[in-house]
Order: sequence, then C-alpha cells, then structure tokens
Amino acid sequence: MSLAAVEDGQREFSFSDQDFQSLARLARAEFGLSLAESKKPLVYSRLARRLRARKVGSFQQYLTLLETADESEERLELISALTTNVTSFFREKHHFETLKSELSPDFGKTGKARIWSAGCSSGQEPFSIALTLLETIPDAARRDIRILATDIDPAVVSRAKRGRYSNEEKSAIAPALQSKWTRLCPDAPSAFEFNEEIRKMISFGELNLMVGWPFKGPFDAIFCRNVAIYFDHETQQKLWSKFADKLRPGGYLFIGHSERVTGPAMDGFTTAGVTTYRKIAGSGSALEN
Repeated sequence: MSLAAVEDGQREFSFSDQDFQSLARLARAEFGLSLAESKKPLVYSRLARRLRARKVGSFQQYLTLLETADESEERLELISALTTNVTSFFREKHHFETLKSELSPDFGKTGKARIWSAGCSSGQEPFSIALTLLETIPDAARRDIRILATDIDPAVVSRAKRGRYSNEEKSAIAPALQSKWTRLCPDAPSAFEFNEEIRKMISFGELNLMVGWPFKGPFDAIFCRNVAIYFDHETQQKLWSKFADKLRPGGYLFIGHSERVTGPAMDGFTTAGVTTYRKIAGSGSALEN
C-alpha cells in the first residue's frame, strides 16, 4: 500500500493528487495563487474546515460547488483559507521611515498625496501609513491626502473598516499618536479604535489584484507587502509592471521582506532601500494591463 493511501485512510476526506491539482488550477485562474505540490497537506488541513462548514462529503463535491456560478462567496472563502493574514502596526518599520523622510516633506508642501495599500488585510498597514503622515503633517487629515486600502478578503476588509483593535497591539504605536488619534472602546474595555478624523483619510474596498483595477492613479506610493509571495514568478512580474504603470514618476513601491522586483518592470525602477523601489522619471509601463 502506498504512503498516499495510508494518509488518505487517516483523513476525514479523501484528497487525491487530482483533487489537489484541480484546486491549484482554480486558485491560479481566479486569484493568481501558486500552490506547489509540497503544499498539499496544508491545503487539506485548511480546506477540510470548509467542507465541514458547507456539509459536503468529498473534495470532488467541493470542487463542483466552487465551480457553481452563484458561489462567488465560497471562492473568496477558499482564498481566505489558503492565505495567511499576518500583520501588525508599523511592520517592516524601515518602509515607514522612508515614507516619513522622503515623501512626507513633499506632501506637506503640496498638501496632496495618494497612497495605495494593496493587500491591506485587517487594516494595520493603512492606519500605520496615516499615523506616519500625521506625525509629520499634523493637519494631514484636513488636506487632500488620501489612502486607498484594498484586499481580496471581504472579512478582513470589514474588520479594517471598523478600525478597532485589541489593546495588546497598541504598544507598537507611539504614545503621542495614541493619545491624539485613538480612544478606548466604551463597549469593549480590552480594545481601542481610531477616531473619525483619521478614519476619513482611508477608503477601504475589496479588490482582486488579478482582475481589472477600477482606478487610474497615479499614486505617490504603493504598499504591496507579503502578497506576491503567493504568486508564481510570471504573475509577480506582471504585477510589478502594473504597479509601475500606476505610480507617478519618482513614486515609491514598498514590498515584503522576502519579495524582489524582477523582470521587465526593473527597467522602470531603481532600488531605493530595503525592499523599496522608486519609479524612474520618464519610464513607462513595461507590460500592458
């Protein structure tokens, strides 16, 4: 008896190589997600919960469900289960230092800025961006400074819109910024929330990066950190080029610590720090949207 057969005998649901490959094809076609064969045990453990929740008896039945036209919400549950929303305030702090030192002075002079948090998860990143700008431009909330925050997962976007977090997360925010821009939640003593003024700086929305983007830009900065790690090399290169097309000349792209911009997009970027890239003035997009 093969090891795979023994494993299936110990599982609640049978999960064949064909089942895995069918799920991998769907995840790539819908979301650009790249699932290596080595991820098969992880995929099983995460999706078995969805089979129980939907009361289906096999992965074949679940695949049939996913391919049904009116099951778009379940397809989003799929991507949510297969990806990890790990985030915190001021994660990868060097990016916020660059925002403060290189971009904020210009924003203060012009009174205008457009920043995109692409893959905002539960909102810690866009609020960290807003806090950084408010630290150097105290009246930023009353200027033409806007942050777009998007994610494919409607559940985390809903959490981000609330702007409410556990008190344990508060220690990452400087005390002066805490006192000015946050408040305790009267109905939840173990939580805090951001006040209305800072929340008005951020527009939250759902967006699949693999489909058309319903905005033109240009942006002064784009944060897309620890998102491209889920994509294969070809999809990553196309994404970098699309970001380049949405940045103004001199605009910044911030990516995750294990990600690198490669391919045609690098013709339009220069490195500007750790996992930080700046669009070269006069460069166009390397690939069409």
